[in-house]
Amino acid sequence: MPLDDVAGGRGALTEEEAEALLDGICFKTGPPRTVGVELEWLVHDRHHPERPVPAHRRATAFEQLRAVPLASALTFEPGGQLELSSPPAASLTECISTVGADLNAVRGHLRAAGLALAGYGQDPWHHPDRMLHAPRYDAMEAYFDRSGTTGRDMMRTTASVQICLDAGHEEPGPLGHGRRWHLAHLLGAVLVAAFANSPMRRGRATGWRSTRQAVWTKLDPGRTTAPAGIRDPRVAWTAYALDAPVMCVRAPDGPWDVPEGLTFREWIRRGLPRPPDRSDLEYHVTTLFPPVRPRGHLELRMIDAQPGDNGWIVPLAVTTALFDDPEAAETVYRTVKPLAETAGPLPPPGNLLWLNAARHGMADPELRTTAAACFATALEALPRIGAERAVQDAVADFTDRYVLRGRCPADDVRVPEPEKDLR
Repeated sequence: MPLDDVAGGRGALTEEEAEALLDGICFKTGPPRTVGVELEWLVHDRHHPERPVPAHRRATAFEQLRAVPLASALTFEPGGQLELSSPPAASLTECISTVGADLNAVRGHLRAAGLALAGYGQDPWHHPDRMLHAPRYDAMEAYFDRSGTTGRDMMRTTASVQICLDAGHEEPGPLGHGRRWHLAHLLGAVLVAAFANSPMRRGRATGWRSTRQAVWTKLDPGRTTAPAGIRDPRVAWTAYALDAPVMCVRAPDGPWDVPEGLTFREWIRRGLPRPPDRSDLEYHVTTLFPPVRPRGHLELRMIDAQPGDNGWIVPLAVTTALFDDPEAAETVYRTVKPLAETAGPLPPPGNLLWLNAARHGMADPELRTTAAACFATALEALPRIGAERAVQDAVADFTDRYVLRGRCPADDVRVPEPEKDLR
């Protein structure tokens, strides 16, 4: 059915219409041309990061930031994390330049307020109260609270580097969308391990190099695991989205309904508490959090926030080089393909491969060997995609400091004795 026949946001949606929408909007194929990045940051006291920052102090600083002209979209997460989402860039260099300038502006205003951005995948010290009380976050917290406190941990204390790449060609090949989808779910474990940077929570070690990834693994599997059958992405994603639980039913007034045990497919069939329309389906997709989320482009969501002012550039550069350079894409696909045996039949992030990545980082021998080959491939590809010398040097330095030594950024964090295992 043509997408134009589904009135945008008007009229009840049928299953056929929902399938057509998902098929049409989630994988927009064509030659890879653009790259983007979404950077989440924790916001700490500039001089005493281990001390909690009162909500009113952050709120005042954030309100002032809204007046700062930025090319990137500025938003805030429920626990007071700050997020910059770049516009689509025509090249890696353009993306880095745009986001770097925006970060400099944001840091300058925060510095004046005695605050600073901190790059950790999981807040090492604090578990702040929720700052945002919009209906979306009220509903999200109520939904996740049914299965424990892990949802609150995710909403309030985690931060990431999310990399956005075009879905790829319709046709098969190194840059084909099917190949890129499959690559993302294997390479994703390597990225988790290499860039793991969250070994602490509430001032104690957790026993995981990426506590953030461990948190995501414990959340509602119906919306945080990868779809089954990742070799056929459109079919897999369509079934996944329709069979995922509905987090909330929006309402113009008052709190949003938080149904229990209702999938979107069942909502269409029952028509209760009201028939869903196109806008409900589009909103439902934004409440799904698998490690790779198709939103026309591919959104890679598995990388911890990185230390330092420019640590985010390395995962962005490595991932872009491995996906968008045809020679590198073919090489890295062959490199990571054997990881499927370790992963087994379970989808990410709950399979053995991804759990090893989150727990052990580069101390896992298989992931260390694979990462070394992937980073070498990326270093060869970066000049071909026009990366500047400084970016190449940053990737080379990270490779020498961490990957080749079986280390990740989490190993630089000084931590006390482990707390009880998250699993």
